[in-house]
Amino acid sequence: MKKSPCKRNDAYAAMCTCRDMLDVLAQRWTALAIGAMEEGPQRFGQLRSRLEGISPKVLTQTLRRLEDKGLVIRTVYAEVPARVEYELTPLVRSAAEPLSALRTWAEMNSVRPSTSV
Repeated sequence: MKKSPCKRNDAYAAMCTCRDMLDVLAQRWTALAIGAMEEGPQRFGQLRSRLEGISPKVLTQTLRRLEDKGLVIRTVYAEVPARVEYELTPLVRSAAEPLSALRTWAEMNSVRPSTSV
């Protein structure tokens, strides 16, 4: 079933296309990958090192999804070996600030296991 544009821009409306964007941005690795690219273009290896715990397969899927949605630009340089960089588009840069605030909130308010016995 294809969604038609939501006339009210209401994420709670079943047919609102903004849900697709919210779904992409709300994924764990997406939010972290966007944060890692806030400082500028990053190579795959740089992102993999920064995003501890992500597998190469999941990072590839995340970057492809972001590229497909127009949130990341993938640039391939004609070098040997080939160099590929990923950078945020202006559209997703506008989402980077609230995502950063959410990451900061999570870091400040994470529940730590009690060390008392």
